[in-house]
Parts: sequence; structure tokens; C-alpha cells
Amino acid sequence: MELKTISQVSNAFKISTRTLRYYEQIGLLTSSKKEGYAYRSYDEEAILRLQQIVILRKLRIPLKQIGDILNNEDVVQAIEVFKQNITNLEDEIAALSTIKVILNRLIETLQKETKVKLKLGILSDDYILDAIDSLSLQKVSFKEEKSMEDLNKAAESLSTLKNVRIVHLPPFTVAASHYIGENPEENAGKQLEEFVKASNLYEIKPDARVFGFNHPNPSKDRPDYGYEVWVTIPEDMEVPAPLEKKHFTGGLYAAHMIILGNFHEWEWLLNWVTINNPKYEANYADDGGECMGGLLEEHLNYLYYCNLNWPESDDHQLDLLFPIKLKEQK
Repeated sequence: MELKTISQVSNAFKISTRTLRYYEQIGLLTSSKKEGYAYRSYDEEAILRLQQIVILRKLRIPLKQIGDILNNEDVVQAIEVFKQNITNLEDEIAALSTIKVILNRLIETLQKETKVKLKLGILSDDYILDAIDSLSLQKVSFKEEKSMEDLNKAAESLSTLKNVRIVHLPPFTVAASHYIGENPEENAGKQLEEFVKASNLYEIKPDARVFGFNHPNPSKDRPDYGYEVWVTIPEDMEVPAPLEKKHFTGGLYAAHMIILGNFHEWEWLLNWVTINNPKYEANYADDGGECMGGLLEEHLNYLYYCNLNWPESDDHQLDLLFPIKLKEQK
């Protein structure tokens, strides 16, 4: 099989190059580089492994457990992981089934009393208990066989965000670290971490926050993209080169928290903002398409991580921040 470049693999699997790099960083995937060739390449074994990762992610298996499965030839390991996830799903299904049955019972009762004002007693504990008692007769029915198409539809349905937060970022001053090339997030982050530790920022500004964004964005014509990281600092603080001192004007954002590595959820947040949102719309920044249109990633607990030397973990959190504004009333 001919080697595939990182761009070809990214397009084929609809996975960002950043996600592919992250999979390599945590040991889930491996790539190779030809001598004198700028792009990462993937052989047949890597492609097959990536296919397995994609399917397991759609089955809602966490990345750490995917690593446990793929790095262990003993099928008992996979069985235990699957059993654990089935137990979690059964709890979720039972809870949703309970809510569904009670809502149906409420609908039935209210439909019988359409000409009567809503009675407070309709939501009494006794009524809810009666509805719950009927749950023993309820069964969740599934077809015995499910296709890959069914799995894709299920994954798409579960990607609809329901708990997006609306936050306002105030104006602030930042020290900015920027890097274009191989592993830009890691290299820009190292520069920033050195500044945070050398300046004793944890003591000076313990409430400092860290944000990042692509700069420039990945493209088909560019083997390496860039990443810029900000840390908020006191306005009068000096910033050593190669870092730059910048000012952020603030604004309104839709926020969605992810676990590090789940960068595909940017698309979920994009859909939340742009598809049939009755109240908000996108408020992109005019950056010429080189950055992320004002989209930001807040690295939660970054300052504490630097100060306390926390190890990398599978629960490292990011807030995805999408700039929004209220729609004009017609």
C-alpha cells in the first residue's frame, strides 16, 4: 500500500491533522517521515489502526481505554472495557427511559383535560410514583443487527450539544507565544511555560488564564500550521522576546468543555451556533482567514499545571470558545 500523507489521511477520515498529531503524542498512532520530506506519512498498518480508533470513538470509548484495547492482544482486556461501557450506557438508557415514560404519562393526562386549567397536583409526588411504578412494564427494544450506517447516524445524533454555556470574556493583557512548524501547540506551549515559571506568574497573578488558537490555520498547501498561546498578565508587566505583549478586547462567547484530544467537537459547537439558533449568531473576527476567526481554546488549570508540575492526564480540559452576538430582532 502506498504511504498516505497526513493531509490525505485527515481528509479521508474527516479528522484534523491536530487530532492525528495528538493521537501520536499519546501513543495511539504512529507515523513515519521520508528523508527530506516535510509531511508525516502513514502506512497500511497505521491506517487500519486509525480505522479502529475512529469506530471505537463512535462507540463512545474514551481514548485511554482505546489505548488499553489496541496495545493489548489479550481479548479479555477489550471485553472488560466493553462491559464497563455497557454498564454505563444501561444506566443512562434507564434514566432516559424513566423520563420518557413519565413525560408520556403527563401528556396522556393533560390531553384528557385540555379544557381544564393545569392543576398543581398533576405534578405531585403520588402521580410521579404511579408513573414510575408502571416502568416495570416498559421494555427498550433494539434491532438485533446494526450496520455501520446506523452507528454513524447514532454518533451524529449524540453530537448535538445541549448544555452550551454563554460567557463574557473581559478585556485583558496577555503575553503571547507563537510558533509555526512541527508540533506548534507543543512548541508554543514550551515557550509560554518557561515564561510562566521564570516570571513566577503563579504568585503574581494566580487567576491568570491561558488561551490558544491556530495561527495560521492548516491548509492543503501548507505542511505545517501555527499555534499561538496567550497567558493573561498584569498590564504593566514586561514581556521578554520571543514573546509579545498584546491586548484583547473581550467579547461574548458560546463555551463548550472538551477533554484534550476531542477536537472534533469544534464542529459540534459550530453547528450549535450556526444551525437554527434562535437567539445567537456567529461573530467572527476579521483576521483574513489566517487564524480561527476569533475562536479560542482556553486551557483550563494550565497555570496550576505549570506550577505544580502535574503529569499529563486523560482528563485535561479545554473550553472551546466561539464568538457570538445576539441576533437582531426583526
